[in-house]
Amino acid sequence: TTTVDINTKVEQGEFLQAEQQLKAIIASTNSLLLQENVQKSGEDKKSYYYGRYTIKVESQKLDAVTAQLRGIGKTESFSQRKEDITESYKNIEIEINTEKERLTRYKKMFEDAKIIEDKIKLNDRIFNQERTIKYLEDSLKNADKQIAYSNIYLRITEKAPAYADIKWVTGAELAVGLANNTGAVIYLTAVLFPYAVVITLIWLIAR
Repeated sequence: TTTVDINTKVEQGEFLQAEQQLKAIIASTNSLLLQENVQKSGEDKKSYYYGRYTIKVESQKLDAVTAQLRGIGKTESFSQRKEDITESYKNIEIEINTEKERLTRYKKMFEDAKIIEDKIKLNDRIFNQERTIKYLEDSLKNADKQIAYSNIYLRITEKAPAYADIKWVTGAELAVGLANNTGAVIYLTAVLFPYAVVITLIWLIAR
């Protein structure tokens, strides 16, 4: 089974167009959009969109769909993970065969039982055994579906405006900042002034 992660970035104002392109790719390849989460960050001219999408693709189409999705905007990151589930698949098959053999023994015991109470207990065991086998068979079918389909996790981020991180300060904040900076300059001057005088005197004497 294969899982793909893609992060792309689009220019400011192109997010909705990129999303339309994404959904056109999904429709044209008969893929499935399992999850969609689009959010807006910031307000007014500082705002930008980003979206997360979970897509299920037929495994034989994975490479082609991945290439198309990477064509949306600029790819920021890409990763692909493969997992071998062969051993798990075989284990489920073995377990199903084992449980079916047990079910056969229970049915034989039920036919041979003479006491009603024993038949009732065996009937309950047969019911539970059939339910266990059904659960395992469903697990095997789900494994088949995993092999037939691959997962793509896509994130599209709109480029933030150049001034999105600019923070406007009030007049009071500006005055406080200026006062702090002025105080720092005065303090630094007071500390360095005696040293400057001594250095100047030494230089004059040397001359």
